[in-house]
Amino acid sequence: MESSALFTDFYSLTMAQGYWKRSLNTRSVFEMFFRYQPFSGGYSIFAGLGTLLERLKDFSFSDDDIAYLKSLKVFEDSFTDYLKTFRFNGNLWAMDEGTVVFPNEPLIRVEGSLIECQIIEGLLLNIINFQSLIATKTCRIWLASGKGKVMEFGMRRAQGPDGSLSASRAAYIGGAFGTSNTLAGKVFGIPVMGTMAHSWIMSFDNEEEAFDNYANLFPDRTIFLIDTYDTLKSGIINAIKSGKKLNAKGKNFGVRLDSGDIQYLSTEVRKLLDEAGLENAFITVSNDLDENIVETLVREKAPVESWGIGTKLVTGAGASALTGVYKMSARMEGDTTVPVMKFSDNPEKTTNPGIKQVWRIRDKSGQAIADVLGIDDDTDIPQEGQRCCFWHPSADYRHFYHTIDGSAEPLLKKRIENGAITGERPSLDETKAYSARDLESFDSTYKRLLNPHIYKVSITEKLRSVKLDLIQKYLGSKSE
Repeated sequence: MESSALFTDFYSLTMAQGYWKRSLNTRSVFEMFFRYQPFSGGYSIFAGLGTLLERLKDFSFSDDDIAYLKSLKVFEDSFTDYLKTFRFNGNLWAMDEGTVVFPNEPLIRVEGSLIECQIIEGLLLNIINFQSLIATKTCRIWLASGKGKVMEFGMRRAQGPDGSLSASRAAYIGGAFGTSNTLAGKVFGIPVMGTMAHSWIMSFDNEEEAFDNYANLFPDRTIFLIDTYDTLKSGIINAIKSGKKLNAKGKNFGVRLDSGDIQYLSTEVRKLLDEAGLENAFITVSNDLDENIVETLVREKAPVESWGIGTKLVTGAGASALTGVYKMSARMEGDTTVPVMKFSDNPEKTTNPGIKQVWRIRDKSGQAIADVLGIDDDTDIPQEGQRCCFWHPSADYRHFYHTIDGSAEPLLKKRIENGAITGERPSLDETKAYSARDLESFDSTYKRLLNPHIYKVSITEKLRSVKLDLIQKYLGSKSE
């Protein structure tokens, strides 16, 4: 089911039949971008590329799929016969997975026949929108914790099994150091973790007995859950008793808070642990946390070493979806590239035409200054030492000048050529490490939770000229 090309919007198939019947299956270019930052934030993390490449390899219609389409009485037999051999045989460019990204810049560019570009739309948007949302949410929590230990354990609250697996993968890219999802550990190689639930403690006559039994079974990974009955009058007292027995064996332990006033309780628990000579024992917390709560606890110096985040991480609480869209930007007429764009009564929905590259402009120290969209040819490459005028993507009067004294890095790289994946694919650990490094190249003002600074995404003078010409052509044809 995962590789079924039926995983597409129905209109992609009705349009595909129309293209096929009208001989409009020409070479085309589509781009995926998003319109505004989730969570009212200043950045997003691009995630899901590895999943997308893997799924596109086998994206096809099975015999059962074809039979289902025939049963709808919508598609001609000759068209469904054509779909029997459908594969994505086009080209795909994308940014490195884990890249820090911004609105209105292409994250992915697809070139292929109009039909194949259209049919993969739903798959592409489903994967990239969700994983980028969760990676971004996780990164916000991770940064709020001071780049601390954030564990993703939202499986039971995720939107279905695939949503849970995808969330675990994306969360790891975004900064989580482990997951409670055992299958995600197997599939993606993410460290799995977790100790006990309240039911373990309630299965014994008292807390100390429950703690002792668990510590004897798992002496190297013991974390006592101390809020089953009363955190300060019972839980921490029994945890200290069992913890001292572990310490006598040369083992350390932790305690977990899952309810109540985390700041107050963690402070009191820390005092009791230290008074008992258990300075090395650590505190981990959960309880419906998000980046705002975590940031507050860190600011107030709550003695927390690790954070368990569930519901609000895997559901992207605060933003229902990344606003990713997939739009045609060019079509081929013979050997000629014809740029196209969407016009709209809402200026923010007007797209940028042509086959484009995204350039990340950096200063001498490597810090990112702006991302610039330009026509992807040899005449529109920002050069070192060049004084450039970069324009707002809306093609209005807003612009700025910049002399490139650092680097101009092309972000879109070819990932699929003629249907085959190209180059080496990084491991998930490598993607996670890359994302953390990329974050370092952005000023902290872009990463703050409240009122973040807006990063510049601009277009070159050449791209602006192409866009204005199309606008004038369209407006001129309407006025005639």
